Formats: sequence, structure tokens, C-alpha cells
Amino acid sequence: MSIVVNLDVMLAKRKVASKELAEAVGITPQNLSVLKRGKAKAVRFSTLDKICRYLECQPGDILEFNPDAEQAD
Repeated sequence: MSIVVNLDVMLAKRKVASKELAEAVGITPQNLSVLKRGKAKAVRFSTLDKICRYLECQPGDILEFNPDAEQAD
């Protein structure tokens, strides 16, 4: 897929554990892991909003379009 998820980078920059973010956002750690690995088929805007608010970042800090990324569909 051409969308690259950089959530792990933002978590490291903010020194936030995945479990902490999952609890703050209201999703399971398993679903957050799926998102972090780029395996999610979709993400709700409400979830993205909560993640950005908690990490004090922009959606573009988390999601990146890279047309050269490996196609894993």
C-alpha cells in the first residue's frame, strides 16, 4: 500500500507507550498494533482525531503517501 504509517515514530518522539495511547484513545492495544504495522484497512477520523490530540501532532505526522512503497494488498 502506498500509505505509510509513522505512528511508531511519533510515539517515540513523544515518549508515549502504545498501551498508554490505546487507553487514552479508547481502542484496544491489538487494534493500535494493527494500525502501527500499517495493516489496518481503514481508520476512523474520530480515532485519528483522538490520536493527534493526544500526541499533539498533525495527521501528516502519522500518515504519509509514498507511491514507491511496497504494494502489500
